Amino acid sequence: MFIKTQVTPNPATIKFLPGQEILKSGALDFMSEADARRSPLAKRIFGIVGVTRVFLAQDFVSVTKADDTDWNMLKPMILAALMEHLSTGQPIVDEGEKQDAVIAIGEEGEDGEVVSQIKELLETRVRPMVMQDGGDIVFDSFEDGIVYLQMRGACSGCPSSTATLKMGVENMLRHFVPEVIEVRPVSDH
Repeated sequence: MFIKTQVTPNPATIKFLPGQEILKSGALDFMSEADARRSPLAKRIFGIVGVTRVFLAQDFVSVTKADDTDWNMLKPMILAALMEHLSTGQPIVDEGEKQDAVIAIGEEGEDGEVVSQIKELLETRVRPMVMQDGGDIVFDSFEDGIVYLQMRGACSGCPSSTATLKMGVENMLRHFVPEVIEVRPVSDH
């Protein structure tokens, strides 16, 4: 098994591409070892000192490190853990937890048509590009002209995520959906 690695715009996160399916659909974002209880793979990666976040997607795993940890030390340990876990056919997510594994994109609410347009644009134009960088962006809500989005994986805490939201996502949504005034991360909600 050969696992490729890819740097992301977030210097604290590396994207690992094992060349096989990780999740059938959706994504999982684990921000602590306690969160990872439903994923044997994420638990194994969190067992490595210096790992602070694990993001699982359809065909990649993004790992975020602590500020005081060096990638030169951490990367070989993560590669070994991924290789051992995946080559032995161990489950990525526990069977009983698979129902919860897919991150839902939210409900339509009373602004059904506008929210549907926003979600469609996010799903078709934004998420594929963001996932290339090892992260994800998920619709949270739409209130008073403001779209609230969750940044996950490499995008969470990335120095360029604010620019991505404001100059990229906000401009595109405002262009296609006149009801959108602004885009904000969920933490500003």
